[in-house]
Amino acid sequence: MLHPLRTLRRAARTAAVTAAALLLPVAGAQAVSAAEISSGSGYWHTSGRQILDAGNRPVRVAGINWFGFETANYVAHGLWSRDYKSMIDQMRSLGYNTIRLPYSDDIFTGTKPASINYSGGMNSDLEGLDSLQVMDRIVDHAGSVGMKVILDRHRPDSAGQSALWYTSAVPESTWLANLTSLAGRYAGNDAVIGIDLHNEPHDPACWGCGDTTKDWRLAAERGGDAVLAANPDLLIFVEGVQTFDGVSGWWGGNLMGVGQYPVELSVPDRVVYSAHDYATSVAQQPWFEDASFPGNMPGVWDTYWGYIFKQDIAPVWVGEFGTTLQSTTDQKWLKALADYLRPTDQYGGDSFSWTFWSWNPNSGDTGGILKDDWTSVDTVKDGYLAGIKAPDFTNGGGSGGGDTQAPTAPAGLTVTATTGTSVSLSWTAASDDTGVTGYDIYRGSTKAGTATGTTYTDTGVSAGTSYTYTVRARDAAGNTSPPSSSVTALTTGSGGSGGDSGCTAAYTVNDDWGTGFGVDVTVTNTGTSAAASWKVTWTWEGSQKVTNMWNASYTQSGGAVTVTNTDYNGSLAAGAHTAFGFQGTPGSGGVPTVSCTLS
Repeated sequence: MLHPLRTLRRAARTAAVTAAALLLPVAGAQAVSAAEISSGSGYWHTSGRQILDAGNRPVRVAGINWFGFETANYVAHGLWSRDYKSMIDQMRSLGYNTIRLPYSDDIFTGTKPASINYSGGMNSDLEGLDSLQVMDRIVDHAGSVGMKVILDRHRPDSAGQSALWYTSAVPESTWLANLTSLAGRYAGNDAVIGIDLHNEPHDPACWGCGDTTKDWRLAAERGGDAVLAANPDLLIFVEGVQTFDGVSGWWGGNLMGVGQYPVELSVPDRVVYSAHDYATSVAQQPWFEDASFPGNMPGVWDTYWGYIFKQDIAPVWVGEFGTTLQSTTDQKWLKALADYLRPTDQYGGDSFSWTFWSWNPNSGDTGGILKDDWTSVDTVKDGYLAGIKAPDFTNGGGSGGGDTQAPTAPAGLTVTATTGTSVSLSWTAASDDTGVTGYDIYRGSTKAGTATGTTYTDTGVSAGTSYTYTVRARDAAGNTSPPSSSVTALTTGSGGSGGDSGCTAAYTVNDDWGTGFGVDVTVTNTGTSAAASWKVTWTWEGSQKVTNMWNASYTQSGGAVTVTNTDYNGSLAAGAHTAFGFQGTPGSGGVPTVSCTLS
């Protein structure tokens, strides 16, 4: 499908992103007390699909875009109505913890901000400053209230968005020089955690084609290395393109090529991939007209960018998403997307990061969190985001402490024994500020039971079946940790339609919205020799039906499903694993008995 053209209003606006630090640790992360370093502070880095703070605790960017520096105003919009400090303070009070701040390369030429109101002492400390100096003040105040900033190179100049990272007027050499200058300008100021290298690359930009004049992935490596040479502590945010392998999507929203062509930088653990996604108020897309909408949307997002997170390749940040929220379709889309990004109270920092578009009400095709008076809040729109904000990030971001930490995730989860009717587990005790009072044990997405100690035996299992387990800690304050690393157990005896032969298949329901559901399946070669292919089977007792599947092929007859490998993931060395996923309808109906065979 072809990407619809953006409206002129859409093309004329810029994105500003606000990111928020969530203070929940992961399994294996170093435990750092609040007295040693405040949560979310310092420079951030990555580990697998998570972003970690200076204390190795997962943080969630849960922010807002504040645009304007990329326009001919050469400064964040709205300062004609309000003082910039009150604007930032209001963002923080609403639970946004990061600002994505778009700019164009024009601001490196000494531009002077337009449309700032200085009357009555408003914005008095900005008077006489150039655009970069005003950006300094915004960054400093954001940092002083515990917020982080992501700088977004939104366009080469204020005239409009460009498909490629360079134009005839702003060559690549200027782009690289200005990225280097910006990184150096904020070196040592950890309020700025990273740079979004270029906003919304689109056709003819490609990913992995090898043509240095249009291969955005190669350009991102050059741009990222330039930034890291000036400040090796920064995160490098890399957006997608429009089209990969003949499949098109939103500008900047297609990251399908990452699995085959990842971005590799001179400093490890710095890449965060960024997707953009919008509703019908921006443009129509085929998936909005699908008969299964909105149940089809998780599969769409999995295909374009969600797989990067789910396969633990790298963190994913949805740098822009927004809507006027006027149509029923858009309302369903925003609810589905918020659910897909993973609720904070359930997943903590093990979640997608995001910055909503936009703070500004003057975004023509989406509107903003603020209403047209630049003060009142659109509480309905803001309410859709409540579950994915990071409310536990409560300190000022400086050197103090005093915030109560949620428990760390239990580590060392191990299967200690299996029978045909039970699975025994053990793990290392978690720690936190108020004392761990117990543990919740999950079999797939189902809570199997609770424990007060660090062992548990699950008796709700069937013979010859694979099960995946995680454990969460609970503390005296009622906080719950992120999930531990998962383990897979195969009960003894025969089960399903013949049991497992040389492999296990861990079937995990990752989402269930009633009218549909999503599943991840991990296939592991448990034998001692390599296999050339694999097959997974199960039979649903209800009316479930596969609607789409990725990284595998399938057939279904009634409730019986047979899944086989693709030509690129059938070969499995001893001990190796691969994964596939699918969506189904109507609801998950629980975890069926799954069998796996190798050949």
